[in-house]
Amino acid sequence: MLTVFTLLMLLIIKEGSGNSDRSVTFENPNPCALKGKSVEFRCSYSYREGETVRKTTWYRGKLNGTIWTRVALSDFPSYESRSEYLGDWQHNCSLAIHDLQVNDTGYYYFRFDTDTYGFRSKKSVYLSVTELNVRVCPERVRVGENVTLECKTSCHQLSNTAWFKDGRPISKTMFRAQAEDSGNYVCAIRGRESEQSDSVALDVQYGPLNMSIEVSKLGHLSNSTSVNLTCRATANPAAINYTWYKTTGSSSSSMVHVGSGQVLSLTSVVRPGLYLCQARNSVGENNLTQTVLIADHKDINHFILVGIVVKIILALLLTLIIIWIGRRTCYSAEDKKVRRYHVKRTINNSLSQNV
Repeated sequence: MLTVFTLLMLLIIKEGSGNSDRSVTFENPNPCALKGKSVEFRCSYSYREGETVRKTTWYRGKLNGTIWTRVALSDFPSYESRSEYLGDWQHNCSLAIHDLQVNDTGYYYFRFDTDTYGFRSKKSVYLSVTELNVRVCPERVRVGENVTLECKTSCHQLSNTAWFKDGRPISKTMFRAQAEDSGNYVCAIRGRESEQSDSVALDVQYGPLNMSIEVSKLGHLSNSTSVNLTCRATANPAAINYTWYKTTGSSSSSMVHVGSGQVLSLTSVVRPGLYLCQARNSVGENNLTQTVLIADHKDINHFILVGIVVKIILALLLTLIIIWIGRRTCYSAEDKKVRRYHVKRTINNSLSQNV
C-alpha cells in the first residue's frame, strides 16, 4: 500500500514539474467590444523544448445543466464564419471574432496539444459585448423644457460621441426643447459614425401654431353662396377644440360666437365680415387667431355699379317725360289761339253779309 501511494505522489510531482514549462498567457483577459465590431484575444503559449505542437483549439465555456463544460468553437455553427485564428503552432495563440453579437458574451479558453502532452489554460478570457445605449431625458417634454442626450455602453465611458437627429448631425446634447426638436435621435463614437445606436424618439408637445383658414369656394361670393371654412393648425398633440367668431363692427374686438368644430358651414353669406378661428389642445390654445374675409369686394362694387346705372336711367326717363309733357302743353295753347282766331273771323264775315 505504501508503495502505490509513493508511486502516485511521484507521478503528481512529475506532472507538476512538467507543466511548469507549459503555459498560456492572455494579454487582455477582459475585453469589451461593441456589437457588430471585431475583437482580438491577444494570446501566447509556451511548452517544453523539443516538443512539437500538433493542434491548437479555442473553447467557449458553457453551462450544461449544473455542469460547466468547454465546447470547441468549431462546434458552434455561429462562429464558423466569424472566428479567425491569428496565431500559429509556435507561440502565438491569438484569436479574432468578427461581427460580434450580444450573446457572444462569455468565457473563452485555449488548449494546445504537442506530440507528448495536451495543455489547456486554467484561466480564461471573459468577453463582454455591449451596445451603444442612447437615452433622451425626458422622452416627452413641452416647449421650453430642458432635454439631455446620453450615449453610453455597459463597459466604456464615452466622451467623444457624435449625435444625429433624423439622419442630420447635431452639436448640442443639452438644450431647451422647441417644436422642431421632435424626432429620432441616435449616437455613435466619433470617427465611427456609420456604427450607430438604436434610435430613441423625443416627443416635444406644444400648443396650436401656424393657424390658417381654408375657404371651400373661391371667386365671387353672393348673398346666396354656401361656404365651408376649415381651420388648420399645427399642434402636438393635435388640436381637439375649435371655436369660431365673427366680427360685428369695424373693430376685431367686437366678436360674436358663431360655431364650433374644425369646419364652419355657412349656408349663406348675408354680408361681408371677418371670421376668426381659435384652436386648443391639452397644452394650450392659440391666442393669435387668424382671420379671413368672407365677401368679395368685386361683388360689392358690382351691386353699387348696378345701382348707379339704374339711377341714371331713371333720371333720364324722368327728364324725357318732363320734356314731353312740356311740349304737349305748348302745343295745346297754340291750338286754342288758332281756334279763337277762326271763330272770330267767321263771326265778322257773317255780320258783314247781313249789313
